[in-house]
Parts: sequence; C-alpha cells; structure tokens
Amino acid sequence: MTKLHFAQVMEIRDGNPYVLVTKDQAGQLAPDWHKPMPVLVQVNDKPDDPWRINMMPVGDGSFYLYLHGDVRKASQTGVGDTVEIKLDFDQEYHNGPMHPIPDWFSQALDQNPVAKENWNKLIPSRQKEILRYFSWLKSEEA
Repeated sequence: MTKLHFAQVMEIRDGNPYVLVTKDQAGQLAPDWHKPMPVLVQVNDKPDDPWRINMMPVGDGSFYLYLHGDVRKASQTGVGDTVEIKLDFDQEYHNGPMHPIPDWFSQALDQNPVAKENWNKLIPSRQKEILRYFSWLKSEEA
C-alpha cells in the first residue's frame, strides 16, 4: 500500500465539506476496498499527528473524504480552497465502538426490551456515533 499526497479543491456535498479521492487514488491505499475506508489524514501538513477518519464510498470506487470542523480549523481551510492532502491507510483501525456503553445506558436497555431490540437493530456506525456522543457528556444530569 502507498501513501498518497495530492492537491484538491475542497467542495461541499449536502452541507458537508469534502475532498474527492478518486478510484485510482483509493486503489493505491487499499485495492478493491468498497466499505468505509479508515485513513490517517493531514491537511496542509496539519496536525503533526494525523487525524483518523473513515472515507465514505461513492459507489464507483471513489471516496468522499469529509473534512469536519476541527480539520478545517487546524488547517485554516474552507470550502473552495485548494488543500494539500496526505493520506495513509489506517492499519491500526479496529471496527466497532471506540467508547464503552455507559452503565446507565446498558441498565436502561436491559430494563426495556423494545429499546434494546431497537438498539441492536442500529447499524454499527450509528451505535458508534451515539456512544461517542455519550462520551462527551460532562455530567450525570446531561
């Protein structure tokens, strides 16, 4: 696998800033990859330790590399700017939630079979996003 370095104009799609990674570029990172691709990203050489981001498949072999607010702020970039992108496949990535299920949430699910069934029906990325949100809560009241 190869590290990529390229310049691209940051565009916007459904309100989300992104850079398109072509099929050929993505194939250099991970040939024949068709699901969200874990990558390490630097934009304009920021930050020193690359962000971990999942690129989202377009459906034709190319990927959307969405650039969230922290990425744009650190790199001092915005939609319409030409940005220098450095990408590497994230070999350390592990599928599944990064944050544990809080005890209070687990207990509530155990007490409500319908809620637990619906939680289990959620796609893993949605569960992961909810658990990430819970990890940001600062107090029991929240």
